[in-house]
Amino acid sequence: MIETIDGWRCIGCGKVDAPRPCIGVCTDKRVELVLAEDYAELAWRVEQLEEALALIARTTPKPDKLEASWLALQARARKLLDTA
Repeated sequence: MIETIDGWRCIGCGKVDAPRPCIGVCTDKRVELVLAEDYAELAWRVEQLEEALALIARTTPKPDKLEASWLALQARARKLLDTA
């Protein structure tokens, strides 16, 4: 699950503001923020790449199907890399 916070982003300068109710102990720290849609896209991509790696790691093709299996794995990997 991707956690997001409500905030505002200036369409001119890009300033981001996400105020919360203060309980009197606030200390400002520099943080890096990403747009939720960018994070979600990267999370999906990581999931797809992990599935491809799991397939490679857990598959033992039959000797007579080795080349066909390798070509199928290459095709899947190329498809994932082309979506970058």
